[in-house]
Amino acid sequence: MINGLPTADKARTFVPSDFQDPLDSTDAFVTRHLGPDGKDIERMLKVTGFSSVEELIDRTVPASIRLGKSLDLPAARSEHAALAQLKSIASKNQVFRSFIGTGYHDCITPPVILRNILENPGWYTAYTPYQAEIAQGRLEALLNYQTLITGLTGLEIANASLLDEGTAAAEAMGMSYGLCKTKANAFFISNACHPQTIEVVKTRAIPLGIEIILGDHRLFDFQTPIFGALLQYPATDGAIYDYREFIAKAHEAGALVTVAADILSLALLTPPGEFGADIAVGSTQRFGVPMGYGGPHAAYFATKDAYKRSIPGRIVGVSKDSSGKPALRLALQTREQHIRRDKATSNICTAQVLLAVIASMYAVYHGPEGIQKIARRVQKLTAILAEGLKKLGFEVSGEPRFDTVKVTVKTGVKGILEAARQRKINLRYLDENSVAISFDETTTLRDAIDLWQIFAGTDELPFSVTELLENTPIELPETLTRTTSYLTEPVFNRYHSETELLRYLHKLESKDLALNTSMIPLGSCTMKLNATAEMIPVTWPEFGKLHPFAPVAQAEGYQMLFQQLENWLAEITGFDGVSLQPNAGSQGEYAGLQVIRKYHENRGESHRNICLIPESAHGTNPASAVMCGMKVVAVNCDKEGNIDIADLTAKAEQYKDNLAALMVTYPSTHGVFEEGIREICDLIHEKGGQVYMDGANMNAQVGLCRPADFGADVCHLNLHKTFCIPHGGGGPGMGPIGVKAHLVPFLPDVTLVTRQLAPETGNGKKSDSIGAISAAPWGSASILVISWMYIAMMGAEGLTEATKVAILNANYIASRLEPYYPVLFKGSAGTVAHECVIDLRPLKKRAAIEVEDVAKRLMDFGFHAPTVSWPVAGTMMVEPTESESLEELDRFCEAMIAIYKEAEAIEQGTIDPRNNPLKNAPHTAETLLCSEWDRPYSRETAAYPAPWLKEFKFWPVVGRIDNAYGDRNLVCSCEGMDAYR
Repeated sequence: MINGLPTADKARTFVPSDFQDPLDSTDAFVTRHLGPDGKDIERMLKVTGFSSVEELIDRTVPASIRLGKSLDLPAARSEHAALAQLKSIASKNQVFRSFIGTGYHDCITPPVILRNILENPGWYTAYTPYQAEIAQGRLEALLNYQTLITGLTGLEIANASLLDEGTAAAEAMGMSYGLCKTKANAFFISNACHPQTIEVVKTRAIPLGIEIILGDHRLFDFQTPIFGALLQYPATDGAIYDYREFIAKAHEAGALVTVAADILSLALLTPPGEFGADIAVGSTQRFGVPMGYGGPHAAYFATKDAYKRSIPGRIVGVSKDSSGKPALRLALQTREQHIRRDKATSNICTAQVLLAVIASMYAVYHGPEGIQKIARRVQKLTAILAEGLKKLGFEVSGEPRFDTVKVTVKTGVKGILEAARQRKINLRYLDENSVAISFDETTTLRDAIDLWQIFAGTDELPFSVTELLENTPIELPETLTRTTSYLTEPVFNRYHSETELLRYLHKLESKDLALNTSMIPLGSCTMKLNATAEMIPVTWPEFGKLHPFAPVAQAEGYQMLFQQLENWLAEITGFDGVSLQPNAGSQGEYAGLQVIRKYHENRGESHRNICLIPESAHGTNPASAVMCGMKVVAVNCDKEGNIDIADLTAKAEQYKDNLAALMVTYPSTHGVFEEGIREICDLIHEKGGQVYMDGANMNAQVGLCRPADFGADVCHLNLHKTFCIPHGGGGPGMGPIGVKAHLVPFLPDVTLVTRQLAPETGNGKKSDSIGAISAAPWGSASILVISWMYIAMMGAEGLTEATKVAILNANYIASRLEPYYPVLFKGSAGTVAHECVIDLRPLKKRAAIEVEDVAKRLMDFGFHAPTVSWPVAGTMMVEPTESESLEELDRFCEAMIAIYKEAEAIEQGTIDPRNNPLKNAPHTAETLLCSEWDRPYSRETAAYPAPWLKEFKFWPVVGRIDNAYGDRNLVCSCEGMDAYR
């Protein structure tokens, strides 16, 4: 005892595990997260006409769905305390040296890329580059990525990335199916593909009625008609096959062939495009992106130019701006789901932009010679490992090989695996008598020595390492050796010093508007604060360096994090079960509908295939339904923007025998809490259907109401919206789903981690599960720490307060702008939810000003436009979020009011109707500095339309882009960009 208190050692026994330090409350994170303070809120309430925030909420959120209690969550922690707690959880993860492979490899993220991209809010807080004039830096990085992919694969066109290798392979199957000109209904998968890829493609095939044929490509006789095939290159066990003969036979049969190729190996191996592949997919994870226990990683997708209008995801293309200067934008958007809905090529509305940027800059930094050196070093070490194992008397897989060897142990592998674990090494279990070992750029000769010692059972090796180094051949057969050049473009051959790359990265960053510049008021996209404290743990090695198929016992910290986050999300939503596997919002939609489909099938009602979807829904909704084998029936909306309950009732009755689900967004896509939501859910249930809720607008619900309580059966949650994972310039995202108890058995399968890759468990997948819908069992696991930190730091009261302030901010903007722009949809009390739709169509009638003109003019004011022409053409959907200050809200309102007055001047004839600041926006510095200025308004009006811009000005680097020209003259590589210059 010291002064009557226990000593430090004894004190530990008196502190309960759930003890909350009272000092935490002195530095509450909620005050950092919320924009307005108490005085600001008072001013905002006066403008909106409410006496208190509670009155506003009571008038906005229907009483019938209000949550009657506080959320049962741990008390809020300060940033420091939450980080300390998460560090304690992270310490329970054991980072072994993993030689498991299967498409995941340890890598080196160059520090200049780590600090200046992955850890830089200028890159990770930007939005999808739909407003291309203020996203030129990110678009250039993605153009580099596409060039990297086409160069290494030998194919003609690539997209700007997909989610992961498994889902990219599934997209390739879907594209092949859509392009097939025969009546074939079968898809061949080589059993040499990675097991997680096979599982994901199988899951995708089931609702589409596609037959999967799994077998040895060398033995397949093509007697069964197929529309496509999937091959692995190199194979999952390391073998490198010459696929030319198989591909020729497939083409004779009218089938398309997809090759899943290791990106690093293509620096040495003949690229798929040169031996006949129609599509190439894979992961760019090993180009500088940490494994992160499964993600996020950028998958690549490349194909022939003939199929460019069928390729899933986004494509960056070269066009020109209003002055004829080369400019970049997203190309061929008319084929995407937000335009084509149920006729889209895919439901994917995202890319892994941030990770694709990292991979592209890894290639820029190393260049073709550097990448080839890394590849040759990996191949050399692998060959040396194999020779040493041979000398120890083990049978290893035959030549040729790149980075993986299969080792046969006739006495069984159990002892080998145990000896490896003693040295904190993971090998890949194949069967009782064989393991696989995969090397990567972090592997050293010391690793090879450790492995030899493990297999020898002694530290004394019967051969000389120097002799192996000098005498091991690594030549590839001529038919498999790459002979063509790649990455010859200037960008891959210039920035090899850190100084040069740092300046290049800064130049690109300065061309992009992100949250570190100004608010991004996009409706339905919730561009809120991504706090630094939330982001820091992402790059901790305890989270970043784990292989997704490492034994679960080594990931105890991750398992704790998953369990806690699942419990918190279940409490927030009211659901009974949560799956963290979906690694995008679109994947969440797909997973949720798959669960509903499996539920009906399990009850003997597999005929239920009608999905009712409101006309106002996100384009991903109908696209996802079609991917799940459902037929979409549109439901009308009334003049207030709500679901037309009469039309819904009629269609629910019409299709009651086959009704599978209703997809509904809540609050509605129009930014209103529909008062009939319980009635809507009850109606669907009465007709035997399930209610799927799109969680895009969950930011208006947290702490106030819960989807499971008012009738939803399943809901996906955009963690990159409501729960603070940053948008990363268009990705990554996470879309976990919550389900009611009756749907829990059907959640995505996570047993692959034990079922395929560890000898002590041989159990098959859960019998009722829909299977794997993403390549990694817990999706993009490493970014889940962001949402964990957000909830831990906010606590129940903070989360609820954030929701209330989000609603207040939206109503404040609606009140300020309504005298100028009609607010299109409101609830019965005259309020909006967390976003509002403002109508710009009167400007078109009165002054010929389009919504696009307003969007581009906002750039001159330093703002990203709100969501444009959706859910109603000619409108803007504005969502300020809870993180924006009153000062920033006022700046945005003043900008919009100033634009209105410019349109008014056009109407009154004081400004030229064609040559005016709106039609010519955005104005670049280059345009303003020209000696000639022939416009009937001043340079100051063009560049500084608001006083705050003279203190800081964000300059768009290109003028308004001609999208149509770019689509007519499609160029999707940086080689084309150089030609334009």
